[in-house]
Amino acid sequence: MSIFATDDTTPPPILPLTAELPLSQQLKMAAQSFRASAVRYKVMLVAAALLAIILMTVYAQVLLNQWNAPFYNSLEQRNLTEFLAQLKNFGVIAGFLLVLNVIQTWLNQMAALYMREGLSRDIVDQWLKGRRAYRLSVSSPFGVNPDQRLHEDARKLSEMTTTLSIGLVQSTILLVSFIGVLWQLSSDFVFEIGGRSFAIPGYMVWGAIIYAGAASISSNLVGSRLANLNAERYGREADLRSSLMRANEHLEAIALARSEETERRRINGKIDGVLGVIRHLAISLTNLTWISAGFGWLATIVPILIAAPAYFTGTMSFGGLMMAAAAFNQVYSALRWYVDNFGVIADWRAALMRVMSLRAALTEQDTAEPNGPQISLMPGAFGELKLIDLVISPDIADPAAKGRFGIEEEQPVIRFSERIMINGDQGVNRKLLFHALAGLWRSGSGTILMPEEDQVLFVPQLGYLPEGPLRELLCYPLDPAGYGDAALIDALTRVGLERLAGMLDETPRWDRLLDKDEQMALAFANILLRQPRWIVLNDVLEGLESDTSTILSDILSGLSGATQIYIGRSSIYLDAVKPRLLHLRRLEPVVG
Repeated sequence: MSIFATDDTTPPPILPLTAELPLSQQLKMAAQSFRASAVRYKVMLVAAALLAIILMTVYAQVLLNQWNAPFYNSLEQRNLTEFLAQLKNFGVIAGFLLVLNVIQTWLNQMAALYMREGLSRDIVDQWLKGRRAYRLSVSSPFGVNPDQRLHEDARKLSEMTTTLSIGLVQSTILLVSFIGVLWQLSSDFVFEIGGRSFAIPGYMVWGAIIYAGAASISSNLVGSRLANLNAERYGREADLRSSLMRANEHLEAIALARSEETERRRINGKIDGVLGVIRHLAISLTNLTWISAGFGWLATIVPILIAAPAYFTGTMSFGGLMMAAAAFNQVYSALRWYVDNFGVIADWRAALMRVMSLRAALTEQDTAEPNGPQISLMPGAFGELKLIDLVISPDIADPAAKGRFGIEEEQPVIRFSERIMINGDQGVNRKLLFHALAGLWRSGSGTILMPEEDQVLFVPQLGYLPEGPLRELLCYPLDPAGYGDAALIDALTRVGLERLAGMLDETPRWDRLLDKDEQMALAFANILLRQPRWIVLNDVLEGLESDTSTILSDILSGLSGATQIYIGRSSIYLDAVKPRLLHLRRLEPVVG
């Protein structure tokens, strides 16, 4: 795979990306994520099974509602035989409902599992694709602490989407089913006022709609801030967790600097931010409880009050009254689904906003228009690297800003097997040149003609040591199965890490076990194993012990079959390898 796009020579820009997306765009992005998911067919199959179970459950609930009339009439008539017969009928219906509930619970869990799998894999795939993650980290606030959005928000979104979707479908089917039942029952309601009798078609249906509508409107008014408050809370929680992780990773430096008190104040400030949002959430949820709980308790008596006039006029039996009340509660429960789930919906919207905004920020990097000129990374001629009018800007937002620099030599060409050292003016950010060659930094102008990606190995000054046994670290990111133990031990010995030869299958925290010199030596062992055709090194010998520098520079001197581009100032490398020199120079003085 190449580090440039072979079908489009325009480089992906590094730009401040969009703010939070509107809900319609969030839903569109979620639909795209679902269509791209490998588990979409599993989700659709489970959804179909759930729909069938829900339909059977609603049918059983209609039967249970019809059971109310003969059961309560048998009580009113003191008919023991009928009473026992209705108990038997209840047992059959309840047993059927129990089996359906158990099956639905299992299907609910499977749906949530597949949703989590599809969403988590999709968002991680989008994050770790084509250097998007790094570019986002230096170009957008969405790249700051993305772990909260990738993990916790994705988990909440998948689980709540499953729960809310199933609840909405079930409530809709219940509503459709029981509105017909309640409408039919209401047709028998006859009211007498002043000696005149009259009937109101669908009397109890309209009562349920008005009651549930009042509850929904009240909940919406009282809880309107919940979605934004939840989103803000997730962001504050992410900041707190990041601060805790940073402190944990640098405990030695904190202890040596005697800076525990400073870190404590910083972390407590993050805690205060989280607690402040939680206080606002607590107030909003408390106010919402007045509405949801109040309407909920009133629902116990409201259907009986609505049907009472017909009962007391003698046009309805006691069993009919209880059947109407039960049907009213089913309709009201379906209508007030929004009320009962308003807090969950607000939480879901917050998670949807955070996850889909991150996904949009990642995918926009491939389609957004550049803000002015950008460094273009393109395939070059076989066996050479060429820099054409290359200008690097240290400012992401303004590629024409002060402080730009470039190569002093005109249109330099680096050919295969050459050894090059690139140094230059004091204070020039040589690391940005390293990142530009790797396709990570595009702020500036000009063109870089590069060899194919699989031929180039970039070695940073501070490498990454992933989790896993030592043999995986030695070959990273390649499969260690392609290398025998003898080759791994030989590489360790050549870089001075023979003491690790017996630890190939051990998995400690290597970033803590190995010091800076040993970590760099491990990176050179990786070079020896992989034998790349092109090596680009970012001042890797800087700050190392003299013995380590000598060992590693001798290794570079002995790599006769690879092109070497050393970015930095190193007299040891200069003496050992005798490279051709290129120079970075400022294009104008830094202002201020």
